[in-house]
Amino acid sequence: AMAWARDVSNEPANIIYPESFVARAQAAFRGVPGVTLEVLDVPAMERLGMGAILGVGRGSERPPRMLIIRYLGPDAPEQPVVLAGKGITFDTGGISIKPSTNMGNMKMDMSGAASVTGATLALAKARAPVNVVAIAALAENMPDGRAIRPADILTAMNGKTIEIVSTDAEGRLVLADALSWAEANLKPAAVVDVATLTGAVRTALGDDYAGLFSRHDALADQLEAAGAAVGEPLWRLPLHPSYGEDIASTIADLRNGGGEGAGAGTGAHFIGE
Repeated sequence: AMAWARDVSNEPANIIYPESFVARAQAAFRGVPGVTLEVLDVPAMERLGMGAILGVGRGSERPPRMLIIRYLGPDAPEQPVVLAGKGITFDTGGISIKPSTNMGNMKMDMSGAASVTGATLALAKARAPVNVVAIAALAENMPDGRAIRPADILTAMNGKTIEIVSTDAEGRLVLADALSWAEANLKPAAVVDVATLTGAVRTALGDDYAGLFSRHDALADQLEAAGAAVGEPLWRLPLHPSYGEDIASTIADLRNGGGEGAGAGTGAHFIGE
C-alpha cells in the first residue's frame, strides 16, 4: 500500500489524472473484502452542488472526480474515521499561474489523496478492525478559457459562498466539498485531512515536520504520537480566531486566501469552515 501511494504520487500528470487515479485505486482494491468504492463524476457533483471542486476542475480537459472508499473491518465501531485527501493531479496555479521553476513537482499535488487511499488499502488488506472512509478529491488545475478567475464566486456543497482571491489556493476548495460531503452523509468519529496545501507551512517548518492543525487536543496528541512512531513528525500550529477575519469577504461568506503571513493557518481555518 505504501509503494502504491508513492508510485501514484510520482507518476507524471499525463499518466495520473482524476480518471486514471480512480482506475488505479479500483485495481488496487479489487477482491479486497470489506471495501466498497463510489465515484462521483461531474453530473453527480453538479446534482450535489459541489461548486468548489467543479470550479477548480473547470479549466482542464480532464474532468474532476470524487472517489469515496469505504472499508468496514470485522467488529469495527459504528462511526467511521474519515480520511480526506487533496488530489490535485497537476497544479499550474490556474489563472494565478505559478513560476516555471520546479513546477514539475506539482505532479505530486495529489499525494494527500494517494496517502489516504494507500492508508485505507493497508488497513483493508490487514483486515484491521476499523471503520474508515477515505475521500480523494481529484481535479487538475489548469488555466484555459473556462478556468475560474480571481474575484469569481463559487458555492460549496454546504451552501457557503467563496470569493476567489487566488486560483492557486485550490486545494482547500476541493477539500471543502469533500468535507461537506462527509458531514452530510456520515457521522464520523473523527475527520483527518491530508494535503500538500500551501508552501507557507514549509516556510514555517522546513521539510522536517508536517504542519498539524486541530481544535481537538486529544486527537492532536494521538496524531503527534503516530507521527513520532513512524518517523513522520508533526508540529502543531495555532488556529487563532483572527484567521477568520483574514479570510472574511465583503461579497461572499469567505475568501480562499488571506492577507500577509499565517498562510498555513488561514488555509486551515478555511477548511474548518
